[in-house]
Amino acid sequence: MPTLSIPSNLYWFPRSLINLWNLGIIGIAFLMALPVLVIASFVFLPASENWQHLVDNLLAEYVSNSLLLMVGVSVGVLSIGVITAWLTSMCEFPGRRWLTWALLLPLAIPAYIIAYTYTGLLDFEGPVQGAMRAWFDWSYGDYWFPEVRSLGGAMVMLSLVLYPYVYMLTRAAFLEQSICVLEVSRTLGNTPFRSFTRVALPLARPAIVTGLSLALMETLADYGTVQYFGVSTFTTGIFRTWFGLGDSATAAQLSATLLGFVFLLVIMERWSRKRARFHHTSNRYSEIRRYQLHGKRAWLAFIACLSPVLFGFIIPAGQLLYWAINTATETINWSFTLLAWNSVMLAGISAVVAVLLALLLAYGKRLQGNLLSNTGVRIASMGYAVPGTVIAVGVLLPFAWLDNSIDAWMREQFNISTGLLLSGTLFALVFAYTVRFLSVSIQAIESGLGKIKFSMDDAGRSLGLSPTGVLARIHLPLMKGTVVTALLLVFVDVLKELPATLILRPFNFNTLAVRAYEMASDERLADAGAPALMIVAAGIIPVIMLSRIISRSRAGGVQE
Repeated sequence: MPTLSIPSNLYWFPRSLINLWNLGIIGIAFLMALPVLVIASFVFLPASENWQHLVDNLLAEYVSNSLLLMVGVSVGVLSIGVITAWLTSMCEFPGRRWLTWALLLPLAIPAYIIAYTYTGLLDFEGPVQGAMRAWFDWSYGDYWFPEVRSLGGAMVMLSLVLYPYVYMLTRAAFLEQSICVLEVSRTLGNTPFRSFTRVALPLARPAIVTGLSLALMETLADYGTVQYFGVSTFTTGIFRTWFGLGDSATAAQLSATLLGFVFLLVIMERWSRKRARFHHTSNRYSEIRRYQLHGKRAWLAFIACLSPVLFGFIIPAGQLLYWAINTATETINWSFTLLAWNSVMLAGISAVVAVLLALLLAYGKRLQGNLLSNTGVRIASMGYAVPGTVIAVGVLLPFAWLDNSIDAWMREQFNISTGLLLSGTLFALVFAYTVRFLSVSIQAIESGLGKIKFSMDDAGRSLGLSPTGVLARIHLPLMKGTVVTALLLVFVDVLKELPATLILRPFNFNTLAVRAYEMASDERLADAGAPALMIVAAGIIPVIMLSRIISRSRAGGVQE
């Protein structure tokens, strides 16, 4: 019987690209990009009355506050992150060894939690102003004190918890630099400071820009801090439009505007790295000999490195511990246990789903290595750059449309109401978490796969194993540590996520992050101590892992 032969030039793309791995990668990439595509589509909708009201009265405030917040945070994270990275990498002073990992600890505290703690400490009724009034016999109006609930306060809070992004990447870049280039700089008559500004800093510029871009993305994504401090930004505007006006279309258009800011930030970061003209070309590496600091310089370096740890972790964590102990009899009960279970269950499921998808994507990319698979993995990884508020809106809109369509069809055909099948369920919440944090697991898994030689794949295939068998029986046993790392990183990120949880959580379903937010919103800051402290305690685990990874990156293979 004759068969139909299709000429190869009629295919949309080469036959070699038509396989299950590529189809799977493209399918996952489309699902992960769906929230962003939904939000982007609202740009083309005609302006409504609510949108026109936002443009005329509020949009300028959202834009200006967001830009000012980014500028303030940029100054804060760069000044703290770069200086401490240089001091701990290139100088020797008392306490340097433990400060190298302690400087990462603020990364374990979400910005909204540090905002609650400092509000409790510095507000009019807090212990700091109370002590001042007691010592100096002052009354209200007798003295001036900076207002913590302000745009400047938000800049400081975000800088204290986001500088580790710049610190850890910049320090890794400094540690990877060879002493050769620095010694050449010294022989040319440059002082240690001039060597830092003229040689080490330009070499580390790509890492600094990457860390800054991560910090600014987190700044744009923040909701808890700016909402609690009364600063109007894009994220607070999206919440007000969604819940206050009940206008999902206008909220989506505002989300699309914020999405434009984020993508502009990503493009600027990549352009900056491509424009970098300073490169380390030496192939010789030797152990970096640190500058020995003495006297006042040593103590100044110690204070400079201790201050971010003190104000970014020790004081907030101590205040949370104090609140948790004082309110333990009221807050630590069955309800708190249920909150902890909800949080751990959601974070665990999301971490497993994200890591499984990351394994499929990263291994599929390793097998195929073509433009289609590489593009699919990059698209699937872009969710981390998108604020949780935007992803939540992008998830809820299509899920609600699908629920309503199914319900209408079932009513028409069978006179049965199906209710909410997707929106307002844990499925929608896990899906949003996966979109948001899949990039974290992909980066970890790709790093682990990159350490396995391709000859291992060839050996497995020669023994009759399928590609899936090679992954299961060869790669996974070799990547146990990498997989556990990816699980932990996603687990902690989900545990800290607030805006997506607030929008997508089912009715009467709370997590530790939501409970801390609710207690703080009701001005019950002490009652927010226990759930906030649990989130901080969980966040310390990946911080310790990151510190060990950075220490191993020292040039010449020297571990601290």
